[in-house]
Amino acid sequence: MFKLMSSPRFLRAVVWFDASTGVLLGALHLLLTAPLAEWLGLPPGLLQVTGAMLLGYAALAIAIARSEPMPRGWLWVLIVGNLAWALASLLLLLGSTLTPTLLGQAYLLVHVVSVAMLAGLQWFGVRRLPTWAAA
Repeated sequence: MFKLMSSPRFLRAVVWFDASTGVLLGALHLLLTAPLAEWLGLPPGLLQVTGAMLLGYAALAIAIARSEPMPRGWLWVLIVGNLAWALASLLLLLGSTLTPTLLGQAYLLVHVVSVAMLAGLQWFGVRRLPTWAAA
């Protein structure tokens, strides 16, 4: 298991997965703003801003995943971005004046857990890149 996770191919697959979920969720936030706002109990403006952010993040992740070798410094940007996203989702869930619906609470909780896991997988992969991939 650790051998698989130590492979640059594993890290590249994680980054591609991260990029694809960013494209999907960003597009959903922008294309379905009104219904999502109603279902999740989140402000439409928040969904629009996060949709644009997700698409920008996904564009960066795609560029990184396509690079050979993947640039270690930019991979750290993804990791920090994911940790910030997980923390922001947690703060929206627990410490804000927003009142998300039950579905919205579940949506935010899924973001907290899944994005933190992605950051962990990326961190694990970056630490195991060969030194020649430090560019």
